[in-house]
Amino acid sequence: MTNLPEPAGTPGTPEMRASDADRDRVAQILRDAAGDGRLTLAELDERLDAVYAAKTYSELRPLTLDLPPAGGAAPAPLAGGVDYRPLDGAPTWKTGIGIMSGFRRSGVWNAPRRFSAFTWWGGGKIDLREARFAEGGMTIHAWAIMGGVEVIVPDDLTVHVRGLGVMGGFDQRASGPGDPGAPKVVVKRFAFWGGVNVKRRGRGGAKKRRKELDG
Repeated sequence: MTNLPEPAGTPGTPEMRASDADRDRVAQILRDAAGDGRLTLAELDERLDAVYAAKTYSELRPLTLDLPPAGGAAPAPLAGGVDYRPLDGAPTWKTGIGIMSGFRRSGVWNAPRRFSAFTWWGGGKIDLREARFAEGGMTIHAWAIMGGVEVIVPDDLTVHVRGLGVMGGFDQRASGPGDPGAPKVVVKRFAFWGGVNVKRRGRGGAKKRRKELDG
């Protein structure tokens, strides 16, 4: 059965009851596909609802027939020489919190699939110019309450900004396609009396500053 384990003794039986592990495996395939840009976030939400409501293999089968199986390799270096693959020993941050203070995530780091940022009377900066991506991209959930979050994305990545600003701003001008095969970055959530600012920048500036610091 496509993208599902074969039940012992009855391979491919549609009426076989699905286990929690089966549903979790299909859900991960869908999340991977969304990270690769094969599914929109709306499609992902719709299919995940169907996954966790499914009782048999016949209900799970249609949800992944148009997708590649799980376990695909991390993005390989492109012709331009950019290597997006994770780097052993590099830090991995999943959150950034700035409450009457600030945070910064920059340099060489392994970006997670999901990153949560929260600022209140503070600020935060997420610099992805030297970040590595294990799963084809990341989603940044940014909340800025009387504060600000700045996201810097290199020009070669695909960017989707989908947040909402109330008496504040959620700048969507950086949204757009990147190089073929490059990771995708989605920035979403909410700003109130604050702002989430997403900027595209070339990679050269980050490398130059790192040389100056080392120098």
